[in-house]
Amino acid sequence: MFHPLSPSQALRLWHDVGLAQVKDDVPDLSLRQMTILLSVYLEPPPHTVRALAAKLNVSKPVITRALDAMGKLGLVSRRRDEKDLRNVLIQRTVKGSLFLERLGDLVGTVSKEI
Repeated sequence: MFHPLSPSQALRLWHDVGLAQVKDDVPDLSLRQMTILLSVYLEPPPHTVRALAAKLNVSKPVITRALDAMGKLGLVSRRRDEKDLRNVLIQRTVKGSLFLERLGDLVGTVSKEI
């Protein structure tokens, strides 16, 4: 049975997961980058720069900068939409999938300790 976390437990979980990531040798993503990454991996495709900008209520250049950084880390890739060349599609990568799988494992482990 699911037991919701209290606000202090939720904050402790967020803190402890962040602390574990900082101590580990994993990419240090901003909150915006993490939100974009989770959106790409947890929500069904297609994912476009335009749609992500609308979802996060930011400009397309903000999304592009975040994708540039995550692309350098191999967490996402981009390509032009062949059906509509104005759109840039964001795609999942194996490295990104493994990064989030490891993060999910970490969240699960840390949550058991709270």
